[in-house]
Amino acid sequence: MNKVVIYTAVPCGYCSAAKRFFAARNIPFQEIDLTGDHEARARLSERTRQRTVPQIFIGDAHVGGYSDLMDLHRTVGVDSLLNEIPGT
Repeated sequence: MNKVVIYTAVPCGYCSAAKRFFAARNIPFQEIDLTGDHEARARLSERTRQRTVPQIFIGDAHVGGYSDLMDLHRTVGVDSLLNEIPGT
């Protein structure tokens, strides 16, 4: 299973919702809290071209924010990325 990483900050309702989504499905995730870490947030912004949190990665794939996660869930499903074999 590919690793799930969620970049968050406090307060952030969408961050909480993303974490609940994965927790409700027993999908382990790593949370990286960017609260007050302006340099880390700037690096994430450079990497994703997004300024908001959460920013969610599954494996090497950048899913995006919570709305993007829900779009993925409704269309192809999160399992498609969780079970994807890297390099395929």
